[in-house]
Amino acid sequence: MRPLRFVALGDSLTEGVGDPVGEAWRGWAALLVDGLSDGQETSVEFTNLAVSGAQTRDVLERQTLAALALSPDVVSVVIGVNDTLRCTFDIHAVAARLDRVYAAFRAQDSVLLTACLPDPGAMLGLPGVLARPLARRQRAVNTVVHALSERHGAVHLHAAEGAWLTDRAMWSADRLHPGERGHRQLALRFHALLEQEGIATGDTPSADPEFPAPTRSASLWWLATAGTGWVARRCTDLLPQLLTLAAAEVRHRARGTSARLDLSASHAVASALAALSVAEQPDAA
Repeated sequence: MRPLRFVALGDSLTEGVGDPVGEAWRGWAALLVDGLSDGQETSVEFTNLAVSGAQTRDVLERQTLAALALSPDVVSVVIGVNDTLRCTFDIHAVAARLDRVYAAFRAQDSVLLTACLPDPGAMLGLPGVLARPLARRQRAVNTVVHALSERHGAVHLHAAEGAWLTDRAMWSADRLHPGERGHRQLALRFHALLEQEGIATGDTPSADPEFPAPTRSASLWWLATAGTGWVARRCTDLLPQLLTLAAAEVRHRARGTSARLDLSASHAVASALAALSVAEQPDAA
């Protein structure tokens, strides 16, 4: 029997940021690999195409083409947070790209793994007026991912909820990426879903960390070096617009019309999904 081919697409979460092993990142997808093999008849070929900073456009235009060439049996597409952190955020474009990516893999009969993701503003502990616009964007992305996952028959993980989100031990120094414990939780949860589908036939990934948690001094050093650069790159792009969005939050709150912002975001999501449905039925008009 040929090996089962597992290909992972996405951004820094799937690349494994927060779960260092030697000089490289490991991450939840690599931790899941052994759980897909029974260790006897089935072996696994694993390819991680995820790249830190990737957006849905990168997954569609670069990673998907490379993954399709590998003819994966199982493919994970976990993406969207970086889209919410950009001034170019457009839920219509996000929905259209994800629909094309999901459809391409389902056309190859690949088992598709997807996930809703936590709100980055809350994870970073931003003030309310800054966090709420990001939360609204992430809810929009999660709604789209959930709807499209159901449409395309994906194995979908609700990673945007659960007590593990508030457990500081699950998260790395930057508060946005899981640490080793958090990556293990993601691997465990995906394994449970795949086991229900009869796809994961290997051992359940361990929840226990293999390495000691980084010391406080090591975490502070990371934030002062690599972490500072990460924040600076995103602030250059996002901060001006985020301040504008925050100002709108303040105005609406003062007028008692904050619900209009949520309503507008909900309408945008509904419009994006409706546009995809119309595109699939060109003769409907």
